[in-house]
Amino acid sequence: MSQWPDTRILDLLGIDLPIIQGPMAGVTGPAMVIAACNAGGLGSMPAAMLDVEQLRQALTTISEQTDKPFNVNFFCHQPPVLDEQRAEAWKQHLKPYYEELGADFDAPTPVSNRTPFDDAACQVLEQMRPEVVSFHFGLPEKSLLDRVKATGAKVLSSATTVEEAIWLEQHGCDAIIAMGYEAGGHRGMFLSDDLNSQVGLFALLPQVVDAVSVPVIAAGGIGDARGIVAAFALGASAVQLGSAYLFTPEAKISAAHHRALRTAKESQTAVTNLFTGRPARGIVNRVMREIGPMTPMTPAFPLAGGALMPLRAKDEADFSNLWAGQGFPLGRELSTAELTRHLAEETLAQLNGRGRS
Repeated sequence: MSQWPDTRILDLLGIDLPIIQGPMAGVTGPAMVIAACNAGGLGSMPAAMLDVEQLRQALTTISEQTDKPFNVNFFCHQPPVLDEQRAEAWKQHLKPYYEELGADFDAPTPVSNRTPFDDAACQVLEQMRPEVVSFHFGLPEKSLLDRVKATGAKVLSSATTVEEAIWLEQHGCDAIIAMGYEAGGHRGMFLSDDLNSQVGLFALLPQVVDAVSVPVIAAGGIGDARGIVAAFALGASAVQLGSAYLFTPEAKISAAHHRALRTAKESQTAVTNLFTGRPARGIVNRVMREIGPMTPMTPAFPLAGGALMPLRAKDEADFSNLWAGQGFPLGRELSTAELTRHLAEETLAQLNGRGRS
């Protein structure tokens, strides 16, 4: 008999621990996924920044090194139409930084891209057949989703409001990730672009649990066993952590990101659209302070980052996205496997009245 108070996610996904390592594009590689899976949790491989061959290779590597279920995560945004006038206005707004740093303003603007889920990616899933597939920004069109489900994969997606959670259940999700406003990285919002609709996890979670019949996974601001226990108390069947895994040696983060995570204060994150054109939470740096974290000037997602790339090459700390959630100061210097196991052990100890983390 399981020691966990709710085993629906364990039963649904075939995992031992109700702990999901959050997919973090550009940060999470196969090594982190493999370690999380082999420790008993659910490792999650982000695919939004991979081409088809890179995706196939990543899934092959994971499959060769773990026999546990793992998750593959995709974005579901609509590819943007380039608005050249808006793109030029955005670059002009950044021109003083180009001049200060000695970046070539007249060179062609690099392309910043995230790949939405499409037929080519779906073909890889049909070949590799991972046990879990998750989506961000809603779900893919029905024909693609039907093909994913036909592989036998369980489907997850992020909801940032009760309305999104209900929509996801109605459109075929097997479980829903309730993403609180505290969470790092891109907001999963897809039914509205109004940031005023976004609420904290402990307000959102019980309302989502009450509104849907599928299991709910809590995400946002959870960094230790205390947060996991609280999430279970509010009806979660599992938790997803991202920022906690940024402190592991498997995290592929820059030196600037590494320093920021270990020196910034707990109040120094903000939701910003400067780096991609879509709201995402990260540690505040110079460009966010001076322009303001949110501006209507940015090109559509994910094109906004292109004009920042030459500046990032000159000064990564001040001009790159340093994604992190509000709970990042709870991070500990452990390996992915150690972190996953420690979180589980400490949570069970608290649930059974044997201590606190």
